[in-house]
Amino acid sequence: MAVLRLFASARVAAGTGRTEMSGSTVGEIVDAARSLYGETFASQLETCGIWLNGEPAAAADPVTEDDEVAILPPVSGG
Repeated sequence: MAVLRLFASARVAAGTGRTEMSGSTVGEIVDAARSLYGETFASQLETCGIWLNGEPAAAADPVTEDDEVAILPPVSGG
């Protein structure tokens, strides 16, 4: 199982900042999280960046049990 890290509003919507998820691709991990955490979480994903081991990720990128997938909402500030 890969580690899924959630930040900011995605973390709030899921009620957790870290969990383990099964999946062989980034897309499968994100889909599993969407199913687990529901509609409010799923709506956050539209604007979030998805990262794999600290690099921008595509849905088809393969994932192993040693990987970390992170969901990062946009950052604002000044």
